Amino acid sequence: MAATCTFDVTSTVDLQEIDNALNQARKEIVQRYDFKGSKASIEFSRTDNTIALVADDEFKMQALWEIVQGRMVKRQVPVKNLKLGELERGAQDTVRRVISLQQGIPTDASRAIVKFLKDRKLKKVQAAIQADQLRISSPSRDELQGVMHLLKEQDFGIELQFGNYRES
Repeated sequence: MAATCTFDVTSTVDLQEIDNALNQARKEIVQRYDFKGSKASIEFSRTDNTIALVADDEFKMQALWEIVQGRMVKRQVPVKNLKLGELERGAQDTVRRVISLQQGIPTDASRAIVKFLKDRKLKKVQAAIQADQLRISSPSRDELQGVMHLLKEQDFGIELQFGNYRES
């Protein structure tokens, strides 16, 4: 009987890398001339998986978001997993935006990935949803590599990582 090969598809962000990127962004804000004397701040909540940005106005909020995004990219944190919240008016004429971090693959994205794979009519490839990740299995390693390639080309709104390859 042929061995079955599997791998897992996940979507996670490294919280320590996010913390490092936000610390670098805070240092840049202190040094930038256009933020001198402003009420710009960045707060990170590991328990809620959120980042709160506070700035004087919408223009400074946009600049603050660009700084944070740039630092995340440099630290190789997937920016696709950051979901921007609405701009809220805060105290003392400030604006606030909460950014939530997507940990794991959401149910609707999991279903979209499974549907995408079924529509491709790949021989003997099975996709199973397991909580916030997917397990892809097939007797053929080549088929699995093809699946990885297909998933990398497609955009599901989150950054996908592949791991835990096994032969059983």
